[in-house]
Amino acid sequence: MNTQTVAVTGSNGFIGRNLLVRLSELGFNVAPISRDSDEHQWRQALASADAVIHLAGANRPANNTEFMEINVGVTQKMAAILLDLGRAIPVIYASTTKADDPSEYGSSKSLAEEQLKMLADALGNKLYIYRLPNVFGKWARPNYNSAVATFCHNISRDIPINIHDPSMPLTLVYVDDVVADFIATLNQLPQPGFSAVQPAYVTTVGEVAEMILGFRNDRNKNLIANVGTGLTRALYATYVSMLPTEQFSYEIVSHTDPRGSFSEMLKTKNAGQFSYFTAHPGVTRGGHYHHTKTEKFLIVHGNARFRFRNILTDETHELTTSGACPVIVETIPGWSHDVTNVGDETLVSLLWANEIFDPEKPDTISMKVF
Repeated sequence: MNTQTVAVTGSNGFIGRNLLVRLSELGFNVAPISRDSDEHQWRQALASADAVIHLAGANRPANNTEFMEINVGVTQKMAAILLDLGRAIPVIYASTTKADDPSEYGSSKSLAEEQLKMLADALGNKLYIYRLPNVFGKWARPNYNSAVATFCHNISRDIPINIHDPSMPLTLVYVDDVVADFIATLNQLPQPGFSAVQPAYVTTVGEVAEMILGFRNDRNKNLIANVGTGLTRALYATYVSMLPTEQFSYEIVSHTDPRGSFSEMLKTKNAGQFSYFTAHPGVTRGGHYHHTKTEKFLIVHGNARFRFRNILTDETHELTTSGACPVIVETIPGWSHDVTNVGDETLVSLLWANEIFDPEKPDTISMKVF
């Protein structure tokens, strides 16, 4: 169990909410500081903390004067309290890659960095400055935190998005990676200085919008992109986190006949499709072979008999499986096969095929096993 106490300013913000959840999961004691915290709460949190992660800041205030009032003013307040308390604790500051820009936002973040550097000179505390690019992920506010949040919110609700220049470069970091890097710094306390979150995804506004639009369109076709790694994984998680509750579920087509039912659960673009089927007692399904297609069956309820016959040699093979003992049964190219419900209950089987069914090229040739 981690016994460190971490003060987090801006704890009610986008990064703050993600950070507090993860710190709590890992056993850290958290001392949150928000815009609603008074002077006593500030001092109490900083007096008890073993480290502080300074997230408080203004991104898109109603008035540009708030950049200085919040980004610099709040940092000055925190530095003054730490100096008064004599707390030489590590400070992690969430700055921005725009800190060198002449804009009011960039200038305010740069001045905040200078305030913290002066504090480090005075107290000798370790200072880690993260100049973050665009951060995206769950719990981000559309039309405030990032274009990704706005795109995900609008596209999931069929609200138009406005893109002035699709080719505009965009560098992104995922909030989970930001949080993980902050915590790694807390645990390891490396050499102070400027830090960067990895991986950083270099893309364009248009490419990101196209990927998110693809998530929506794929769902309508029962498709899924390669959402298991990298930017696509993080964007997909962000998109799904923005879905309205009425989209938490959706129906799929079920084909029913006297034998039972067949439903395609999910199609992938590069790894086949997932389905399931049912069969009533005594019913046999299949009775065909494939030249190239392969399948994996998993009986999850009931009892099944699988039969195979090599279409050239007439060699046969037979086996039985049941939901009580999970076994994967794989169909083999060039072998006719079928499956029969040999139990008294409805048979239920999961099915994966290595390619999406194409009615123009079905690669499914009827041939009884016996």
